[in-house]
Amino acid sequence: MEFIEIIKAIILGIIEGITEWLPISSTGHMILADEFIKLNMNDSFKEMFLVVIQLGAIMAVVLLYFNKLNPFSTKKTVQEKKDTVSIWFKVLIGVIPAGVLGVIFDDWLDEHFYNYVTVSITLIIYGILFIVIENRNKNKKPTVTNFSELSYKTSFGIGIFQVLSLIPGTSRSGATILGGILLGSSRHIAAEYSFFMSIPIMFGASALKIIKFGFNFTGMEIAVLLSGMIVAFVVSVIAIKFLMRYIRNNDFKAFGWYRIVLGILILLYFLVVK
Repeated sequence: MEFIEIIKAIILGIIEGITEWLPISSTGHMILADEFIKLNMNDSFKEMFLVVIQLGAIMAVVLLYFNKLNPFSTKKTVQEKKDTVSIWFKVLIGVIPAGVLGVIFDDWLDEHFYNYVTVSITLIIYGILFIVIENRNKNKKPTVTNFSELSYKTSFGIGIFQVLSLIPGTSRSGATILGGILLGSSRHIAAEYSFFMSIPIMFGASALKIIKFGFNFTGMEIAVLLSGMIVAFVVSVIAIKFLMRYIRNNDFKAFGWYRIVLGILILLYFLVVK
């Protein structure tokens, strides 16, 4: 029984590692996965697990971008260190809107929006938006192609878009990438900025869930949580590298179509099959 629960955590870690960084909604996939891969744990643990597993995914960003995000590196010039500090200030400004509203409305949003109908609708809506916005911007040149060109105003604007991701199914990376593109950012910068903003957001969300759950973990709960986090970390490294290679020569329309199809499938499953 215990071995089976760890296998389930590994599968969920794979799903988290892929869907957290691609703009296709990790929550939507987790809700669907929960229908077929039900952890035999209490509800409070499962609620905490589905958030804290993201810490594994976050560590992939820390690993891959450690040098870029480390302002204390002895290999950097004084100007490069200043540029790194500037990136962090822009990240902190970007996370303020979602951070504040997320703390205030966390329980309310879970109670009212954490369901298959909301997830399906947001998957489809933002899938359509990805296609429409990419078509609209087809011949437009981005005005922000590196972080020095990313203003604090634009950073805060992207942060406003991240607020949309508080609704399950939106996709945090999807909302911030769409916001970045609409505000003139290149896909590359929009994606990286999305990754960086996830660090304080997810650490904060995980801390809140752990505090709410308490620190009285059983040995089995620790094993399940660590299994999911470690797998999410490994898979996230692969997913992030894939995405950054993919967007060099491709737009996000394929992810838009995927979201639409997935949203329709989730609706059909719960309305017809279940």
